[in-house]
Amino acid sequence: MTNQTSQADSNTVQNNPLLDFSGLAHFDAIRPEHVKPAIDTLLAQTRAVVAALEAPADDVNWENFVEPLEDASEKLSRAWGIVGHLNSVVDTPELRAAYNEAEPKLVEFWTAVSQNLALFDKYKALKAGPHYAALSAERKKVIENALRDFRLGGAELPEQQKQRFAEIQEEHAALTTRFSENVLDATNDFTLLVEDEAELAGLPDDAKRAARAAAEADGKSGFKFTLHFPSFFPILQYADNRALRARVYRANVTKASLLGEDFSKRVEWDNTANIDNILRLRREEAQLLGFDNYAQLSLVPKMAQSPQQVIAFLEDLGHRARPFAENDLAELRAFAADHLGLPQLEAWDVPYASEKLREQRYAFSEQEVKQYFPEPKVVGGLFHLVQQLFDVRITADTAPAWHPDVRFYKIEKAAPATDDAPGGYQLVGQFYLDLYARAGKQGGAWMDSARSRRLVAGGGVQTPIAYLTCNFTAPATVNGVVQPALLTHDEVITLFHEFGHGLHHMLTRVGEIGVSGIAGVEWDAVELPSQFMENFCWEWDVLEHMTAHAETGAALPRALYDKMIAAKNFQSGMQMLRQVEMSLFDMRLHDSAKGSGASGNGQTDVQQVLDEVRAEFSVMPAPPFNRYQNAFGHIFAGGYAAGYYSYKWAEVLSADAYAAFEEAGGNVVSIAAGRKFRDEILAVGGSRPALESFKAFRGREPSIDALLRHSGMAA
Repeated sequence: MTNQTSQADSNTVQNNPLLDFSGLAHFDAIRPEHVKPAIDTLLAQTRAVVAALEAPADDVNWENFVEPLEDASEKLSRAWGIVGHLNSVVDTPELRAAYNEAEPKLVEFWTAVSQNLALFDKYKALKAGPHYAALSAERKKVIENALRDFRLGGAELPEQQKQRFAEIQEEHAALTTRFSENVLDATNDFTLLVEDEAELAGLPDDAKRAARAAAEADGKSGFKFTLHFPSFFPILQYADNRALRARVYRANVTKASLLGEDFSKRVEWDNTANIDNILRLRREEAQLLGFDNYAQLSLVPKMAQSPQQVIAFLEDLGHRARPFAENDLAELRAFAADHLGLPQLEAWDVPYASEKLREQRYAFSEQEVKQYFPEPKVVGGLFHLVQQLFDVRITADTAPAWHPDVRFYKIEKAAPATDDAPGGYQLVGQFYLDLYARAGKQGGAWMDSARSRRLVAGGGVQTPIAYLTCNFTAPATVNGVVQPALLTHDEVITLFHEFGHGLHHMLTRVGEIGVSGIAGVEWDAVELPSQFMENFCWEWDVLEHMTAHAETGAALPRALYDKMIAAKNFQSGMQMLRQVEMSLFDMRLHDSAKGSGASGNGQTDVQQVLDEVRAEFSVMPAPPFNRYQNAFGHIFAGGYAAGYYSYKWAEVLSADAYAAFEEAGGNVVSIAAGRKFRDEILAVGGSRPALESFKAFRGREPSIDALLRHSGMAA
């Protein structure tokens, strides 16, 4: 029986698609039952490599130490990255169970590696040894980052504290995963079925079509709405029915809290205790490593030097924006009272009243603009721009995918003819594009690495692959005809943003995986390419190539474009304060367990911290039931803890970088500036400090002036 079992296990491993690294991932073949044997096998293999590398060696060099460690680690990371990606985009009970069973093993392993003194000592020996001086700048940066990460990983802690540090990592990982699952479950659970179409007065036809299709898919009549953004937000923005807006608003801002609609049935989805425990563990981890709080620990690998510097930066932005925000709100309240019969403006009225005011002031609506942005045309326009700026070619490619809606593309560059080969195109990178919202898919938009660029044995190159994920409304079928998805201009901006991250990952020329693409880039600079790309969504020379009316095919009229530009900074003060509010809440939350917002036992009172920030920087009061923090995945389940400020910090860099294109003269799609941005920002990845890359591109330190000008807040 033992031999038969062993043979069965061997067959399971041999036929496991998660263990095949020869090409693209086999998304059409991967099943939840593959996760455990694949991860167990890779963990065993990687542990064996680590054990071999722990042995004393007379000569420690890159080839006999770093390369074998990276080879083994990369396979494990790639396989787990596939599992994590699937868990985010096609969540099922079986996959979730497999993910949750494997995650603690991964956390335990990586924590042990980060605390491994034998490996730490070899990295130190490598830096102090005779081979270090001859290493490339890329390899030196990898070693410096590794030494820093060993210290932050607890390698220098006493054994007893190492054990506690490892326990913290495992518990923290489980809590953040649970946080995400609660948000997803609460999002998927809420449905609103409207039987009477009259209750949906004001709602655009395409939003009603999508809601009717959703109801029909459930075998019901009427219109079905969910808490996926493309479904619920048109109600807030367009529905004349105030009670309907209020209900949807409350459902959205109370997700994963006890204040949600009929939430007594779903107490297990409440994230309140998860937040408290996550903060407690982060504080303990920081203090074990000798920091006063988690904010200090978080900033070690970032551009910002201290929490105080970040807070001062945010408060300065907030104070600059507040007069504009107060004016925005005063105008909105007066308009709502005079024209909409809303003498008391509530939070659930703001998107609706704002859209009406925008329509009156600028004589156009978001819905009108949306008709000119069919998704295929937008994607084609994005590709056209990228090809112009960065001298590459983007074409459709084929690969197994996790859903029929997913598309796959390749990026190539021209290869000149040589004596040995004719000219043609050389592969640079590839990417999956998963654009539409659906059940089982986490909300939001993101880019993630499927594979990173690195040089391989024999002088070859492993090209990078990216996942690009959004949550737009899927194409609707009307009278048997599939209509292309129509994107709002905000969704167009989101697509450009995520593609900017993808370009950072795919257009790198760095050959060392630890600093290739976005790897090793300071977290508060990683948004530079993504926010930079957003600017082109406002340029006529770009938009004319990516618009076609859904019915007539006509390009965006110049007159409508001019109205969009006039409205670009509509309510920019309120929008700026919203970002400052979230960023300050995050930083103050992690900056101290003492003083303001802390209870007598040192536990941070999360709601009190948020209330204090709002009192200082929010002009529109939030309802007392608002619990948006319970679904704030960026800081409680993502990589933005004590780092949400990065969006505004990097926006200073991105606005200033884009100003170089504005200053180029003539067409803002400057070929020369595009090539320089590619060479000095995108190509170098994390191989040098982000500030050095910015200065290499811009020729000077960054300035806040461009951000204020772009936001309509220049003096």
